[in-house]
Amino acid sequence: MFRISSSLHVPPIGVNFLFPFLKNPTCSNKVSSFTRLALLHSSTLLPNSGNIQFPSCKRVLTMVGGSPSCLRGISASYSAGTSPGGSSAGGREILVQHLLVREELLPGLQKRAAEGEDLSDLAVEYSMCPSSKDGGMLGWVKKGQLLPEFEEAAFSAPLNKVVKCKTDIGWHLLQVLSEREESVLEHIQPSEIHVKLQDPSFLEEAQLIDVREPDEVAQASLPGFQVLPLRQFGSWGPEITTKFDPQKDTYVLCHHGMRSLQVAKWLQTQGFRKVFNVAGGIHEYAVKVDPSIPTY
Repeated sequence: MFRISSSLHVPPIGVNFLFPFLKNPTCSNKVSSFTRLALLHSSTLLPNSGNIQFPSCKRVLTMVGGSPSCLRGISASYSAGTSPGGSSAGGREILVQHLLVREELLPGLQKRAAEGEDLSDLAVEYSMCPSSKDGGMLGWVKKGQLLPEFEEAAFSAPLNKVVKCKTDIGWHLLQVLSEREESVLEHIQPSEIHVKLQDPSFLEEAQLIDVREPDEVAQASLPGFQVLPLRQFGSWGPEITTKFDPQKDTYVLCHHGMRSLQVAKWLQTQGFRKVFNVAGGIHEYAVKVDPSIPTY
């Protein structure tokens, strides 16, 4: 579907970076393949937070067979995570699915949902939101990410009850499927991870992931990290929650800390409770902590 970019260094994803690509889909070939997957997962309801939300494994596999035309008419959607140097913690997240529909269809669809029809099936057939391809699934969201009217309805809705609300973009039927405490993403400095790596118990308990390519790892590596090359995301992504425990602390490493940040954010969407991005990557580790590690 896409021309695979030779660059794997993804710039920080914020509003100013995304809008040119969302307005002009022909520019999307300038973004790394992993970021383009994130762009395609955009929805119309998440305008206010600063970082892209990554697609589910199922969604990634679906998009592989899609078309760049999917980008047309998609508004920016972002998932609050952490900006460099920050972290996100506390609060409540909810798992939401919804339909965006014309007003004249609302009463009939609401009646069908009340009679037991699956909202995801109705979303595939009737929803005008790009999330319809996922059965209306928006994924895990938290306060501050959603349009105000949608947020008020979603965070006050009883679990599994279908409710309606109106926003500036139209009428919605929404359903909250689950809730949980908000996950945490933090940046850890090379000096901090260095101290931890000296503790044998840390190597036994923590989950360490290196998302660089094999040729990069051959040049420089840190002990204990399991290599999951980003270019091979399609092979390891669907199995991430079976190979790793989402309840354990997970540390992600790359060359300069950009690819690892993108994967760390995606891990949050997969239910990982506490994720650490190694700031500056192995390059900064080599420069500031251990000069015996080669730089490249």
